[in-house]
Amino acid sequence: MKDRALAFGTVCAPQRLRSVITSSASSGVSTHSLDFDWRENQGLLLSPRSTNFPYLQPQRQNMQYGRYAYDDYSEDDSDQDFQSASSQKSSTLDNIDEWKWKLTMLVRNKDEQELVSREKKDRRDFEQLSALATRMSLYCRQYEKVVVFSKVPLPNYRSDLDDKRPQREVIIPLGLQRRVDTHLREYLYRKPMNKGTFPDATFSRSSSSGSIATDEGLFEQQEPLIPTSVVMEKVLRRRSLQLRNQQQAWQESPEGQKIQEFRRSLPAYKERDALLNAISQNQVVVISGETGCGKTTQLPQYILESEIDASRGAFCSIICTQPRRISAMSVSERVAAERGEKLGESVGYKVRLEGMKGRDTRLLFCTTGILLRRLLVDRNLKGVTHVIVDEIHERGINEDFLLIVLKDLLPHRPELRLVLMSATLNAEIFSSYFGGAPMIHIPGFTYPVRTHFLENVLETTGYRLTQYNQIDDYGQEKAWKMQKQALRKRKSPIASVVEDALEAADFREYSLRTRESLRCWNPDSLGFNLIENVLCHICTKERPGAVLVFMTGWDDINALREQLQAHPLLGDPSRVLVLACHGSMASSEQRLIFEKPEDGIRKIVLATNIAETSITIDDVVFVVDCGKVKETSYDALNNTPCLLPSWISKAAAQQRRGRAGRIQPGDCYHLYPRCVYDSFADYQMPEILRTPLQSLCLQIKSLQLGSISEFLSRALQSPEPLSVQNAIEYLKIIGALAENENLTVLGRHLSMLPVEPKLGKMLILGAIFNCLEPILTVVSGLSVRDPFLMPFDKKELAESAKAQFSAQDYSDHLALVRAYQGWKDAEREQDGYRYCWENFLSAQTLKAIDSLRKQFFTLLKDTGLVDEKTATYNAWNHDEHLIRAIICAGLYPGICSVLNKEKSVSLKTMEDGQVLLYSNSVNARELKISYPWLVFNEKVKVNSVFLRDSTGISDSVLLLFGGDICREGLDGHLKMLGGYLEFFMKPALAETYTNLKRELDELIQNKILNPKMDLNVHSDLLSAVRLLVSEDRCEGRFVFGRQVLKPSETLAASIPPCVFSRSGGSGPGGDNSKSQLQTLVTRAGHEAPTYKTKQMKNNQFRAIVEFNGTQFMGQPCNNKKQAEKDAAAEALQWLTGGAQTAPGDIDHMSMLLKKSKKKHQRT
Repeated sequence: MKDRALAFGTVCAPQRLRSVITSSASSGVSTHSLDFDWRENQGLLLSPRSTNFPYLQPQRQNMQYGRYAYDDYSEDDSDQDFQSASSQKSSTLDNIDEWKWKLTMLVRNKDEQELVSREKKDRRDFEQLSALATRMSLYCRQYEKVVVFSKVPLPNYRSDLDDKRPQREVIIPLGLQRRVDTHLREYLYRKPMNKGTFPDATFSRSSSSGSIATDEGLFEQQEPLIPTSVVMEKVLRRRSLQLRNQQQAWQESPEGQKIQEFRRSLPAYKERDALLNAISQNQVVVISGETGCGKTTQLPQYILESEIDASRGAFCSIICTQPRRISAMSVSERVAAERGEKLGESVGYKVRLEGMKGRDTRLLFCTTGILLRRLLVDRNLKGVTHVIVDEIHERGINEDFLLIVLKDLLPHRPELRLVLMSATLNAEIFSSYFGGAPMIHIPGFTYPVRTHFLENVLETTGYRLTQYNQIDDYGQEKAWKMQKQALRKRKSPIASVVEDALEAADFREYSLRTRESLRCWNPDSLGFNLIENVLCHICTKERPGAVLVFMTGWDDINALREQLQAHPLLGDPSRVLVLACHGSMASSEQRLIFEKPEDGIRKIVLATNIAETSITIDDVVFVVDCGKVKETSYDALNNTPCLLPSWISKAAAQQRRGRAGRIQPGDCYHLYPRCVYDSFADYQMPEILRTPLQSLCLQIKSLQLGSISEFLSRALQSPEPLSVQNAIEYLKIIGALAENENLTVLGRHLSMLPVEPKLGKMLILGAIFNCLEPILTVVSGLSVRDPFLMPFDKKELAESAKAQFSAQDYSDHLALVRAYQGWKDAEREQDGYRYCWENFLSAQTLKAIDSLRKQFFTLLKDTGLVDEKTATYNAWNHDEHLIRAIICAGLYPGICSVLNKEKSVSLKTMEDGQVLLYSNSVNARELKISYPWLVFNEKVKVNSVFLRDSTGISDSVLLLFGGDICREGLDGHLKMLGGYLEFFMKPALAETYTNLKRELDELIQNKILNPKMDLNVHSDLLSAVRLLVSEDRCEGRFVFGRQVLKPSETLAASIPPCVFSRSGGSGPGGDNSKSQLQTLVTRAGHEAPTYKTKQMKNNQFRAIVEFNGTQFMGQPCNNKKQAEKDAAAEALQWLTGGAQTAPGDIDHMSMLLKKSKKKHQRT
């Protein structure tokens, strides 16, 4: 019986993480299996003392929760039993043999995944236990009051082991609930009458019709070959002759001959015939070329020229992809100029937001994403004769994805030619991927470049490094960045990587001053002061020429530019021109870096790694290389992206160095020692291995490429399975994928929008709920940089300006909406720049937001969700509560609980536990946040996990516009995110939320299927939703340690199936459920159940049965007697775990219900 009681107190869950719970209450080794995972339909982790069945103890009645049972205990009380038990046992060191046996059993048992100990002494001796586990190839981690030993790596935080995870009591005013219920009842009453007024739900995509039913489902049914009409044939031939004549005329002109002479001087020209011959004879060719060889600008021209010379110019179509928009635009401009044409004639470009191409464009430069978008509607790339994928050595996620798609496409398009171009010599990996495709190498033509590593720079300039002059100044608003650079007890990852190399280095040939400086060198800092000193050295002592400084990101570029502008020499515009180069800059500003300055002015360009290969600044003679790049790495185990600086690769360092020898001999200043360079990896890690994969997985499904995991297994280097699984689970949570991983209706629409899935969902819901204008602003703002500026010398004024836009409503997103709207109003008065100046806003960023809004609106029009009737889709623009709800729907599951303490705010997420807010968030300055939840767009791990822009939301917004709601067996108990979020409320309120949620989801689904559906017919439902989200005052509270118990599956499985009905059944307790329940309860030593029956408005009856402080509510019935039987049947069903009762089970359950001795002692 004791074993059965223990089984009854243990909760089983789906097999993802099996735990072995080590009991502290027994002297022997007592373990119990427990399947546990909060992300699925899980239960709670219970200690053996839960066998006292606290769910039958009298409950607090102040909230009048119906049909619920829980154990609400304090933190001190929860450890009381463990402390007394552990004090009787000896130290872990004395029991080392016992632990060896436990861990050996864990290793041998294939069914068990981990061992969990809650004993205090095990936490005290964690280091010894961890060392033991490591020797046995196990993983070990301590989570507050729990020590876990596992066969697989353990995350930093486990919500299932956190007794302070979010559990929320939800309270709304009774009057509000009644008004909401009135609207809902009216809607449900009218719903059957309105159901037939809508057209049939249909959804079609032009790209999915007529496709071959293959495993991948990628390729369309080949259309019957219909001979081209004679007229069209003549038109194309005539156009081809015109192109040939134009090309010959240009080549024979004086200006054309001058450009042809320059082109012949490039190394690529020597390989022209070999390149064209290889392309004509092979479907795939891999070309590697060093910096300056001309492969990017010349090879596409060679192909186009050869096709035009062969009178096939009008029949060819060449697409050349670039990883960045700036490179696609700049290369297309240069190629058009070399052909003596205006951009948009035979040469064009297409990037997001803008493009320039015409009907006669035969060579199109575009970003890789643009080609992937085309594949959505033209999956065979009809009419395309050549695809050139440039810069494949960068291994961007889009490039790796495109290679898989093209590899599958090539057998179906034997006439299509694929050219892969790399700037490095690792072409073998691409050649082998395409079955041994031929490789051609083009030697680069660069002037010799002198290399100066840090030891040489210090020796030459005489600059002295100390621990104080290496702290980079980012301004007061980013003081934490400066604090990070100070000496710390623990080495950062970037310093640890090169620690061994520095210790082994020999600097004896250098002066004492240089050696002392090298000993003080801080690998964590970029060295603003050192860069400033090197630039002064170049400007005063070196020959003329532009300087290219490689930085890690926009913050570094901005901070260094401000420091340089304050310098007497480098800040003098008559002598030095300081420019920035970043991928998110406006096109007009990006073009400035290519222009040569006036004589006597030295140009200094501060750039990210975009200037390594994607663009070429011809007049650069000097390169300053900080040796770092800021790139996203993805921690799949903790499901958290990390944006941290990391060391570049040797290949990247060579690319940076080569930029200095374009027009004359150059110099490259590497601001790190040579020994550090020698420790660099040969190549950077591919992006597909270090970023979240949600958008990629959505693209895979939209292209009908079969199983996501199977497709990605065919990549050059496959991402780890956990990363793929995390992405798939995310897409299921937001409703883009069904359980079978097929696209949902929402998922199909999301795949058509060139934004992150969460932002696309926000756009769609903004259109459906008629508040599109503010949502367009929010989505556009989240797609670019923060428009709010924080100058270090005017930080307080800038914060005050942003606070005015915030209006104390705890939302970065609503502050952005107000700031943008104010700018638009000022622009109409031609006063936009003054508005930005006074409010510390970036006019450039606001213009980018304005441009993005227009494009997103056009995309929504294409889906049919909006039309020209602006009044319709903007009817509720001023309902800020509804806007919060739409923001929540888009950003979910980016949810964070908010617990207001006396002097601070505690924030917690499901994957990370405690988190912090970025300092520039409006919520970061609040001592108290009036909302229980924050939704956030992005979290990034630096040292701690930081949340970027966030918005406060109420319980009602989260329950209605978050993810799926799971109803537990207890009335008034709702769960989200697989049980991580728990809500307790009155049963009637839970019923209201679940009904509203169900009807709301159905409405959204129907609206997406039928964009022209009139929402006015659903006014009662929308009124109920808007009423609830606008008047929820967040009056609930967080509770902790509340454990909801339910019968174990073991007990339910032990009960044989038998006939059981709500109307009655035979057994020792009588012939109906009331008699059975009374027999069960009285045999257990409790008072007989009591019934309360209430007549409803529809003349039906509903009963509540109560015993031992536990209430169960039945379903509405036609008479009072039947209602009481139904309530009793509900209680019986719960007690048996939902199974049907058998006559022999009554005695069994009676024994389980008996009060334990411990309970009698407490009462």
